[in-house]
Amino acid sequence: MSDNELGTYLRTWREAVTPAEAGLPAGPRRRTPGLRRAELATLAGISVEYLTRLEQGRDRNPSAQVLGALADALNLSLADRMLLRRLTKEADGGDPLVCAAAPTLSRTARPTVRAVLDRLEPAPAVVVNWIGDVLAHTAGYERLVGPIGLLDDERPNLLRHLFTDERARSAYRDWDRVADDLVARLRHGVPLRDPHLAELAEELTVTAGAEFADRFADLTTTPRRTGSQHLEHPQAGSLRLLHETLALSDEGQRIIVHLPADDATAAALDRLNGRRPGALRAVAETG
Repeated sequence: MSDNELGTYLRTWREAVTPAEAGLPAGPRRRTPGLRRAELATLAGISVEYLTRLEQGRDRNPSAQVLGALADALNLSLADRMLLRRLTKEADGGDPLVCAAAPTLSRTARPTVRAVLDRLEPAPAVVVNWIGDVLAHTAGYERLVGPIGLLDDERPNLLRHLFTDERARSAYRDWDRVADDLVARLRHGVPLRDPHLAELAEELTVTAGAEFADRFADLTTTPRRTGSQHLEHPQAGSLRLLHETLALSDEGQRIIVHLPADDATAAALDRLNGRRPGALRAVAETG
């Protein structure tokens, strides 16, 4: 992984923000749609030389005032500002509050978490750790993803399946969006130099190539707690699903619950689970 995450992040955002979005005239002869270094430096009230040092990794300890000015100039969201601060702390040697070691990588779910899954039946629900290993799931989840091969491996992993199993590419109609979200969650969920993260990232960079590596290098995409998927199921047909993520922070785990986004999907999942239509109800997507 790059040892200049902070500089890469700043440069990526600078190149992504247009002059119009920053309140500047576009002007002639622009080689890039983003901001020039001089423009961002002026907006943030710092020198071009200092911004260049930050982007090139020659200065890794900007003050909070400089970070705030850069964040304001780039119009960063709260989540992006938190990531900017985290990258700065890591570049400067780490901060116990912001860059604490990741939780011990758990391979099991607590009995009480499994009891929660039992009560979620027949909804498709799964417990995963922070690198995407599947730790426990409902029977409804097995009927949903089993036919596309997600649970075939001895130690199933969401990212490994998505990026290396052709059945996943065929099943997810919105494969790119699902891939963006999973990698963003992997990228931002733990300290960047965590060995478990590094091991999985190295594996997928080799096995999946640029489709994974390019996403992993993109620091601007942040994970969503809720979202939607369009799945072509071998038995149930076309399914439109919403998902909600519930964090188990102390364990470094999360529960992902999939819900039908329309009546047709609700009926299809009921048939898949051998239940009379009406057991599951569609949930309207908002936002």
